[in-house]
Amino acid sequence: MTIADLRSQKLILFEAISGSRAYGTNLPHSDTDLKGVFVLPEAQFYGLDYIPQVANETNDEVFYELRRFVELLLKNNPTVLELLGTPADCVIYKHPLFEQFQAADFLSKLCRQSFAEYAVAQIRKAKGLNKKINHPEPPARKSVLDFCYVTVGAGAQPVASWLARQGYEVAQCGLANVPHLTDLYALFVDATPERLHHYRGLVRDAETSQDVQLSAVPKGEEPVAYLSFNRNGYSTYCRVFREYWEWVEKRNAERYQNTVQHGKNYDAKNMLHVFRLLQMAEEIAASGVLNVRRPNREFLLQIRRGEFDYEELVAEAEKLVDRVDGAFAKSDLPAMPDKATAEQLLRRVRREFYRTG
Repeated sequence: MTIADLRSQKLILFEAISGSRAYGTNLPHSDTDLKGVFVLPEAQFYGLDYIPQVANETNDEVFYELRRFVELLLKNNPTVLELLGTPADCVIYKHPLFEQFQAADFLSKLCRQSFAEYAVAQIRKAKGLNKKINHPEPPARKSVLDFCYVTVGAGAQPVASWLARQGYEVAQCGLANVPHLTDLYALFVDATPERLHHYRGLVRDAETSQDVQLSAVPKGEEPVAYLSFNRNGYSTYCRVFREYWEWVEKRNAERYQNTVQHGKNYDAKNMLHVFRLLQMAEEIAASGVLNVRRPNREFLLQIRRGEFDYEELVAEAEKLVDRVDGAFAKSDLPAMPDKATAEQLLRRVRREFYRTG
């Protein structure tokens, strides 16, 4: 089933422009996102193939089936709740039955979690992005040998530096376990011209190996030094390297360029949504009203343009989180929406839609 099918079969209850155009934070180049609610055809609803939502390929047009819509309302999902507060100039179509859904009937203290916790997650995401931008990983991946050190007196040297100073080649070297000591190895060097000991070197392949390589050492040979492999450091590095380049591959190119251009090294659009969500949460707790169209458009656009320092925004956002917590602690909102009443509404609207459709 496609969105075109929903329209052609007249299954749509509600359709609206969402996102930045609904918030009032859109710019001339902003995309037009659509959200809506539909009702499955009666025969399909009673069959085995329930479809909870329908979206286009880019996921900027999403329609929720009536049951899924109510399920998300009961969780105070911000995206779905915002549909009930859509500004009139963003409403494309509203079926008369949809008038029965009012935001005030669903707002509850769950909004503290659904709005504010999501915003906190965005702060963490912004911090992670800040770290990635300011600490990029070189494309050349480090090897196991970059995390190996050779004991020298009371200290240690990177194995590559030590080999160079001693005039040894990796192929001359062999490693053997040191009993009872984790990731510490006796390092042997084959000084015979013919390399009679046939040591295997330090790793099987410098670019792909994930561990050091051991050699068979002739009895009576004495180690010239001891080598320590920082296995935990190598493991952490591999995770950070992988996450960084996955982020590079998947990042939104336009938003990244915007981040680079304003020079503050944070995702400005991400931080805009942090403040939008937290301010909406505080308003819900204090007044029980859902305001989708934001009254402070210019402030939010200042964030998007990168006019504030990253640390300043994070500090202000964390203060706002504390205010939201205090507002919900004093709020008269119910702990959660009334499930029984919502279920009655769901059944009533569905029956009426099937009866009149």
